[in-house]
Amino acid sequence: MTYTIKVLWEKKSHELFTDNKYSRAHYWFFDGGVEISASASPQVVPLPMADESAVDPEEAFVASLSSCHMLFFLSIAAANKFTVEKYEDFAEGIMSKNEDGKLAMTVINLKPEVTFSGEPIPTAEQISKFHKLAHDKCYIANSVRSVINIIGS
Repeated sequence: MTYTIKVLWEKKSHELFTDNKYSRAHYWFFDGGVEISASASPQVVPLPMADESAVDPEEAFVASLSSCHMLFFLSIAAANKFTVEKYEDFAEGIMSKNEDGKLAMTVINLKPEVTFSGEPIPTAEQISKFHKLAHDKCYIANSVRSVINIIGS
């Protein structure tokens, strides 16, 4: 399987570029027609060269891990005949130096809150097992060296 997106950045006519004061705002185009405004993180590149209203690569990285985990969790719950009404994750990524001394997203904390309905409702032990299975199956988690913690329900 191959996944492709288009990333587009263009220098603005008034920017010198070589002074390193150019806009980092750019766009991500996905195959389904979705276009997302992206930028360097304002924590990395100061305003106004970064666009704080846009998605930055660090946020997207954390979101992709959270989303992948959630999708596997939902499929596991459904396969076990449990009804999920709501899944909400307040995920966070922590940037620090890795073992090579390079800045990296070293820790991802997933903090899912899952609401079930109907009968039966899974036990805390079953929910924990579903999270472990989801983590083991998540393609994105299997692709990174970051420590991934699952905290919560």
